[in-house]
Amino acid sequence: CFKTITCIRSHSTLFQSIKESKMKLAIATTLFASASAFAPASKQASTSSLKAFENEIGAQEPLGFYDPLNLLEGADQARFDRLRYVELKHGRIAQLAFLGQIVTRAGLHLPGSIDTAGNSFDSYPDGLAALFGEDAIPKEGFGQIVLFIGLLELFVMKDVTGEGEFPGDFRNGFIDFGWDTFSPKEQIRKRGIELNNGRAAMMGILGLMMHEEIVAAGGNNPIIGLFGAYN
Repeated sequence: CFKTITCIRSHSTLFQSIKESKMKLAIATTLFASASAFAPASKQASTSSLKAFENEIGAQEPLGFYDPLNLLEGADQARFDRLRYVELKHGRIAQLAFLGQIVTRAGLHLPGSIDTAGNSFDSYPDGLAALFGEDAIPKEGFGQIVLFIGLLELFVMKDVTGEGEFPGDFRNGFIDFGWDTFSPKEQIRKRGIELNNGRAAMMGILGLMMHEEIVAAGGNNPIIGLFGAYN
């Protein structure tokens, strides 16, 4: 019996040692991966990328040219323009989404009814809860939103005429807002402002969505509280 107990204790100690070793290895691997994300992948790749894109709009202080995932490793100008176009589009959508969160949580909604049953716009919750969950808008309304966005994506929010001067230029010879009256230096400045505002909005709307889920799960979060109580 004593030998059995001793054997069990020995195996338990060995198992615990192996478990701790695996845990330490997992932590070390995670830390190494995190550190690698902020370190240059290779001197040659980093140098070539910097030479090609270090003067592009958005590569500015304090980070300068920042590509932790090496998306531009070995990329040409066409690849860069594609990624910049996607970044701008996501940034613009995020700015609208963040503004929508602020406006609706401040109690401002469209007047009238949202459906033929007479339900008003302000009778539905704000944020993600307006689209998903028991109190969400009817699925037909959600489908109309998706359809509208799809039509914008296919026919409106693109360089239809081929006159775009840079990625994200959707003026199409129609909407200008005095752009051609700005000097080249001012145009670059405004493009940089839009890019940075879009980056900030992407982080902002993601944060609001996460905090909203915390509140929906029963948590008490002061950030969502700044824009009004969650219903």
